Amino acid sequence: MRHKVEIKFVNGEEIEVEQPGLATRLGLPTAVAVVIGSIIGSGIFLVPQKIALTLGDAGWIIAVWIFGGLLSLAGALTNAEIAGMIPAAGGQYVYFREIYNDFTAFLYGWTTFIVYQTGSIAAIAVAFAKYLGFFFPGLSRIQINFGFFIMPEVGIKLVAIAAILFVMTVNYFGVQFGGFLQRLFTSLKVIAIAGIVFTCFAFGERSGHAFTPFFTGGPLHGTSLLSAFGIALVSVLWAYDGWNSVTYLSGEVKDARRNIPIALIFGTITVIVIYLAANLAYMYVLPVSGIAHSQLVASDAISRFFGQNGGALIAVAVMISTFGTVNATTMTTARVYFAMAKDKLFFKRISDVHPKYRTPHVSLLVQGAWASVLTLTGTYDQLFTYVIFASWLFYALGAFGIFVLRKKRPDAPRPYRAIGYPVVPVAFVIVAVWFVYNTIITDPRDSLFGLGLVLIGVPAYIYWKRKAQTG
Repeated sequence: MRHKVEIKFVNGEEIEVEQPGLATRLGLPTAVAVVIGSIIGSGIFLVPQKIALTLGDAGWIIAVWIFGGLLSLAGALTNAEIAGMIPAAGGQYVYFREIYNDFTAFLYGWTTFIVYQTGSIAAIAVAFAKYLGFFFPGLSRIQINFGFFIMPEVGIKLVAIAAILFVMTVNYFGVQFGGFLQRLFTSLKVIAIAGIVFTCFAFGERSGHAFTPFFTGGPLHGTSLLSAFGIALVSVLWAYDGWNSVTYLSGEVKDARRNIPIALIFGTITVIVIYLAANLAYMYVLPVSGIAHSQLVASDAISRFFGQNGGALIAVAVMISTFGTVNATTMTTARVYFAMAKDKLFFKRISDVHPKYRTPHVSLLVQGAWASVLTLTGTYDQLFTYVIFASWLFYALGAFGIFVLRKKRPDAPRPYRAIGYPVVPVAFVIVAVWFVYNTIITDPRDSLFGLGLVLIGVPAYIYWKRKAQTG
């Protein structure tokens, strides 16, 4: 791999010093594991309850999971073409820079850093710690009284921070170590969910109301079916979120022009199958009304035949799943800030590559520190809610980019061309724009706060842009 060259002056003489670049050490299996591991976190264990409560009908529950999966696949199919064209570290950030301009790319990277992905790391690490609390219930009772305020769940927060710092350290010492950890935990989480599905169908007693009502019922709270479907879709899309994270690693994946598109498509399809199988298994042993009023649906399903041990088994499954997602998000997203710094649009040191381990070590350290701060303050959940609409605005811009690039660079090599073009990208853009619009209309206060967090990046962009031009 060609190294970056830096000009230095030694004893008044100008010399060229080679600086190590990121190592291209990840194969297709790791890329697929990153896609699956980034998507499957705690969602499949938590959101089925909310969706059942919203829709109240087995047929519509299956339909919304299929629709959300196909929508995510449409995004992956569209992104795959761009990923094949631009196999560079930083993924979506680099795409925005090539498609639009530095400003759009920076706002994406800024939102990713300040809340979106760091908040996601914090939230998922806390979910991991809370399920560890199943075995150590005292963790949730630890608190610190500062006099003027009480910090609750200190034990949970410290365990979450420990998980964040652990995966940060593993990835610091080499992308191959992070890749190994990802393959391991993705395999374990798929095995765990497959075990739940197999156990429900093989040993569970079918509920007398399994899969009923089926396209004959309706929303449980009197809302229109279309409105209920839209509300449920928000939860489904949250569960499918993360399919594009592997693009951040493009600079470290072997034969990225071929392997990144394959990983995007194969990984997303695999998750759709896993999610559908899990929901069918839940509905096999629990009625829809039972799922709707279950706080831990997977645990309740398994407890039907494992008793109290069912809760422990599900706690382990969720811990495996969430820990793998913390690793995937940590490993991939650090490359965004690295790419920003290389463009002189972020702190300069973040563009450093470790001379021995060939990793963006400073970016990993900064990301881990900020995610830990969000975890400790407990602000991650609300901040993440604020910017979720912005993430889909960027998804829409990213998908629309395929049309821009086909016009802007018609003769550029495209190892993969989007299946169903232009219908698939258009459908994805339309639904993504609707999702943003619906979020703003139904939750204007949080959306305005989120927009404010994004726009704080404007003066930051002006500062770094001027610094780059004058420096």
